[in-house]
Amino acid sequence: MIIGIDIGSTITKTVSIENGRMIKKIKTRAADAVTSATGALGKLIIENDINIADVQGLAITGAGAYKIKNDIFGIPTKRIDEIHAIGIGGMFLVGEDHIIITNVGTGTAVIEAGKGGIFHLGGSGVGGGTIYGLAKKLLPTADFNGVLDLAKTGNLNQVDLLMEDIMETDISFLNKESTASNFGKMLDSAGYGDIALGILNMVYQVIGMLSVFAAKSKNLSRVIVTGNGSNNPVGKDVLKIITDMYGIEFVYPENAEYTTAVGAGLSWNI
Repeated sequence: MIIGIDIGSTITKTVSIENGRMIKKIKTRAADAVTSATGALGKLIIENDINIADVQGLAITGAGAYKIKNDIFGIPTKRIDEIHAIGIGGMFLVGEDHIIITNVGTGTAVIEAGKGGIFHLGGSGVGGGTIYGLAKKLLPTADFNGVLDLAKTGNLNQVDLLMEDIMETDISFLNKESTASNFGKMLDSAGYGDIALGILNMVYQVIGMLSVFAAKSKNLSRVIVTGNGSNNPVGKDVLKIITDMYGIEFVYPENAEYTTAVGAGLSWNI
């Protein structure tokens, strides 16, 4: 058994890999990398009655992996490049050998993965961290579920400048409901729900457009969305609008948030 551990800046994801299959998975949150990694490993082992002697190795990756210099609990520990792990994990989860992956975490990374290799095409500092930071200053809550609940009551017309605000007709493929400027209107009457929706809309529009440009540059029509941000229902609605406009499909594989941990575990023998 190989255990893959993705030590993120806020959440650590851990999976067990046996015979090329993901068997168990857990998530933990801790203040530092060492606590995250050891806590996640211990939780996985204890909650699933795993015999530690059956663990052949630990494959660690993510933002906190570089802080761990030695083996953990005497188990052989290997550091796996995060971009490589995302690429391997993404191909495994969708069963395809040439894909564009948009990994939405604290920031966003866009990756091409295929038989020819795994390449980091670029990305953005806009991601889950952006939502948290703006919500902390602009909303009464920065809690993920709280921001989502607020956004569900929101009206973009209160905060965003729309095409209908500046033009009387559609322009190219942009209809009158398309965003002309995120937060470009910001009416005095805008409430917390409107602001929450505006934040999520802005973040996922940036993520969506980066993904569209990457997919089109590689002549692909689908983008695999992974990471914690793949579970955002409001974000999915924003990406659906982008699909309708640009013809690029966004795919959310099962266990998408564990992609990097899965890829790390599968990379043990590579």
